[in-house]
Amino acid sequence: MNKKKTALEIFWTFFKIGLFTFGGGYAMIPLIQKEMVENHKWITDDEILEMVAISESTPGPIAINIATFVGYRICGTIGSFFATIGVVIPSFLVIVVISFVIKEFQHLKAVSYAFMGIRAGVLALIAKAMINMYKQCPKSGISYFIMFLAFVAVAIFDINVLFVIAACAIIGLVSSKVIGREDK
Repeated sequence: MNKKKTALEIFWTFFKIGLFTFGGGYAMIPLIQKEMVENHKWITDDEILEMVAISESTPGPIAINIATFVGYRICGTIGSFFATIGVVIPSFLVIVVISFVIKEFQHLKAVSYAFMGIRAGVLALIAKAMINMYKQCPKSGISYFIMFLAFVAVAIFDINVLFVIAACAIIGLVSSKVIGREDK
């Protein structure tokens, strides 16, 4: 397929995802997976899982990181540019419009109820992303142990997510070395 045409398709796909998703990057993950894997078949489920993991561990918003990685995987540098711009433009435009309008209508009950409904919908999208990622993750005792420790560290002890991700990576590497030695 022609790179220019593919780059424009990537832009349009990420533009739609950015336009119709509220709640940030985690809420976008199920839509990105559906579009990239199921609808366009540009990447696989395993690749999207790896890109989500990398996007979580690199600096910056997860939606932009995923768009950049996916765009690059599909169409190189031009694809990453168009995917990133596509996912950013809708949010930028919405924020600009909302910033002008919100002060006029923030006192209305309907507006506060609408935002309450949006938050509930976003929670459902994040839960779906979590369930999809769980289904695709390898199931083993060490995976459950790492998941439990990460949850406790973040939810109970409020440890910085960057430290938790780094610790999870180290535990994963060490356990793979130990398991690797046991297999020999």
